[in-house]
Amino acid sequence: MADSPRQSESNRQAAAATGKIGLAVMASRVLGMARDAFMIYLFGDESKKILSDCFNLAFKIPNLLRDLFAEGALSQAFVTTFVKKLQVEGERSAWKLANKIMTLATVAMSVISLLGILVAPWIVDFILMASSQAYGSVEREWIILFARIMYPFILVVSLAALVMGVLNAKNVFGMPALASCFFNLGCIIGGGLLGWLIDPTWGFKSLIGISIGVLIGGLGQLVVQFPSLKKVGFRPRWDFDWRDSSVKKVLSLMIPAVIAASAVQVNVVVNAAFAASAEAGGVSALSYAFRLMQLPIGVFGVAIATVTLPAMSRAAIGGIGDEFAAMLNRGLKMVAILVLPCAVGLGFLALPLTKAVFPNTDLTNMIAYALQAYAIGLLFYSWMKIVQPAYYAIDKRWIPMAVSFGSIAVNFVCNWYFIRVLGWGYRSLACTTSLIAVLNFTILYALLHRYAKNLHTKNVWNTLWRCLVAAFVMAELAWLANQHVFNQVSGSSYLIRLSIVILVVAALAAVYFGLCYVLGVREAHDCLQMIKRRIPWLKKL
Repeated sequence: MADSPRQSESNRQAAAATGKIGLAVMASRVLGMARDAFMIYLFGDESKKILSDCFNLAFKIPNLLRDLFAEGALSQAFVTTFVKKLQVEGERSAWKLANKIMTLATVAMSVISLLGILVAPWIVDFILMASSQAYGSVEREWIILFARIMYPFILVVSLAALVMGVLNAKNVFGMPALASCFFNLGCIIGGGLLGWLIDPTWGFKSLIGISIGVLIGGLGQLVVQFPSLKKVGFRPRWDFDWRDSSVKKVLSLMIPAVIAASAVQVNVVVNAAFAASAEAGGVSALSYAFRLMQLPIGVFGVAIATVTLPAMSRAAIGGIGDEFAAMLNRGLKMVAILVLPCAVGLGFLALPLTKAVFPNTDLTNMIAYALQAYAIGLLFYSWMKIVQPAYYAIDKRWIPMAVSFGSIAVNFVCNWYFIRVLGWGYRSLACTTSLIAVLNFTILYALLHRYAKNLHTKNVWNTLWRCLVAAFVMAELAWLANQHVFNQVSGSSYLIRLSIVILVVAALAAVYFGLCYVLGVREAHDCLQMIKRRIPWLKKL
């Protein structure tokens, strides 16, 4: 099915916006990996694995709420309603809605933060229920303290997510995507400096400074967006009129989204508890491996979803038609072409990539093994970033919630069977995460056909099989590189090994996208045209 000139231009515009967001998110993810590398450098030795696990368990508590409220349910519900308000009633009405929601979020998240600080001991005890005896009373008290320090993080990051939603709705994507870079910088610089001042030996006390650094980073993520917010004409004001119908609409979208996201977060907590009982370092290995997997998800999956959600919300006004299906279709295809090579690279080159990011640590091999398991579900996890928001755009918000609840049971049963019965260890938890991603996407996409009759699935498959051919060739070359390149330089210096990793990854990417271009993947042509417009001398080639 050939695209119309209008559709082709829309594809190019979406590719350009996605490229900007992707570069910004990539910078953020790279800094995020630098933050992880900093933590592993300080706490990656065998004697300090327990310190790293304690901090990561504590950070999961406020971070769980960030995924639950800020960057998940609240953001999706607000953007969907705000875009429609902006489209139908204009800026004045949309600004009023934004002020009402921001005021409500400030009050609600302040209360949640205070409650979280008070009930932190019970939350920590719940997480540690399945853990081994490695976590005694001393470790428990430190985890509670770290969690209490970091709990207000949920307030500032919720406001940052709302500001990002306003800017995205006004087609401002660059600075909101870059904002999380300042979170990572705050954690590294502020947290590192405070940690050293509190405890230069980098014991448990130093993690108090690291925890405060999380708050510094969250505040930075919010504040750096203010100039862009002012530029689009928005002036934050207190507005306590929460009886407005649009506020109720946001809440009605948010409640099922929170319930759906809570199912995902329950899975995260369950995984952490089982990992703590599996072996020392399991919690940290899964956490750092998941962060590596988040690089392609953030750069491509989240970037494409950020552009697609406002477009799908506009397309769903007045009913679900061909334009909505085209937006969804385009998002799925762009994710496929960009994420497939990442899944292959993370799966086949897990060990050299992990050694390049986290050198000289006892956790390296553990992270690599977890990364291989996560790579299996990477494409489906990224596709979920497109399909799940589609339900909020068409006001079918209860369906993702029901599917997510089913995943809780599957996740717990699989984890229990793999860990308790088969004794597979922490890696099986990453396998379960991939299995859940495959299952959730398959169910949601199948059900979406009931509401959007023509999703052009054949068109998606037509792109996918071509990408799979290119990915298969790339996988073969990656396997050969493991056998004949990385094994030969394993004893070389870090700079040599890092240079080899960069060259191999660049060569594999060139092969993959070159094959996609030759096989006629339209998105590969669009990306090349965008690059050629940015770098004119490439036209001569």
